[in-house]
Amino acid sequence: MTRKIINILLLTATISALSCSKELDTTPTQSIDTKDAFKTGKDVEVALVGAYSHLGASNLYGGTMFVAADLLANTTEISWSGTFEQLTQMKNKAILIDNSFVAGTWLSGYTAINDVNNVLNHLDVVADDKKNKVEGESKFIRGSVLFDLVRLFGKAWNDGDPGSNAGVPIILTPTVEINAESQVPRATVAAVYTQAIADLTDAESKLPDENGFFADKSAAAAMLARIYLQKGDYANAAAAATRSIDYASANGKFLMNPYADAFPLTDGNTDEDVFAIQVTSSSGTNDFQTYYSADGRGDIQIEQEHLDLYEAGDARLDLFYNSGGSIYIGKFDYIYGNVHLIRLAELYLIRAEANFRLGTANGAEPLDDINVIRERVNLTPLGSEELSLDAILKERKLELAFEGNALHDAKRLEQNVGLISWNDPKLVFPIPQRELRVNANLTQNPGY
Repeated sequence: MTRKIINILLLTATISALSCSKELDTTPTQSIDTKDAFKTGKDVEVALVGAYSHLGASNLYGGTMFVAADLLANTTEISWSGTFEQLTQMKNKAILIDNSFVAGTWLSGYTAINDVNNVLNHLDVVADDKKNKVEGESKFIRGSVLFDLVRLFGKAWNDGDPGSNAGVPIILTPTVEINAESQVPRATVAAVYTQAIADLTDAESKLPDENGFFADKSAAAAMLARIYLQKGDYANAAAAATRSIDYASANGKFLMNPYADAFPLTDGNTDEDVFAIQVTSSSGTNDFQTYYSADGRGDIQIEQEHLDLYEAGDARLDLFYNSGGSIYIGKFDYIYGNVHLIRLAELYLIRAEANFRLGTANGAEPLDDINVIRERVNLTPLGSEELSLDAILKERKLELAFEGNALHDAKRLEQNVGLISWNDPKLVFPIPQRELRVNANLTQNPGY
């Protein structure tokens, strides 16, 4: 009988290991049956910590996934001088099917999903007073990763019919061996969104209001707000953003002031972080720092065309600096800085846009939310006659600049990338070649 295999590394993970290294070797050196691996609730909790570790992999929430999306989304506001051919393909909008960064994102995503599927499959041994928390964190991870995978490897929600467009596989049970049952086909884009929303909705209901640097109610609601915004469901986007802001505010979170304090040159989360991937001197990677900072590789430089978008006196301009004749963004200069995955500022922007589009004021007036963002960076508040969708989207672009949102915003807003149409297949990741080889039920994306 084929033994059920589980990576023993997951069972020895520690809370300090919330991000994995760039070249983590996931080949197990020992294997044990899952019935032996998950005997106690403590075993399950340790495995969940291992899931956070894989969530923070460099090609996933450790940053490269977002950097790659930024490179795909930009033509004239940033320049790329790096030597990694796979990322050069992103900047050139010419990704090959054997791109190692693309393959790494897929593998890291499904590794994290398999981790939490193992956890969810053994909730029966978790103590009753911890069961909701463990289940909520697991579903937060699975729902978040499914959403980010489908918007990279599938067509945008608004590109054709999401009910028939191919998304990514939905895997809800542990994969213990490679066989016919493990060869899951791609679900539709709509089905993946539905599953991600279901996971995150359940996560929000089960997670605690405050959970240290692990996922909590505010984080789950924030991810839901992102999903609803991406699919153009503005009523639910505003509602989820309001819930996230309310949870966060009740737990003492607020916009850092001055703006630069949201990106500190110190360890740990800030009071603006809704969810961040932990990085320390002994574990984890922040690949925003690797590529965007002059103190890292410094492969991405900022062009004057981007700087010209800011108003005079905007405190966000203060984060740009000249090093060796090139301009860099100072958001990511600290080598051990956490990956600030969701900041409170984003929730105000989501709510402002959603309410403005609907003519509603769920949680706050759109003008009030935009002025919260503007006043924090020393800009004059807008008057009601100055508020427009373009004004809101400009604040979003500048506030969240180079944090991995540009590609997905271009697609949902149907904004071309240079001369490339917003729905061009070149702006969608290919299904990795090695995945096609081992799973005959997968299909390749158009254009590859």
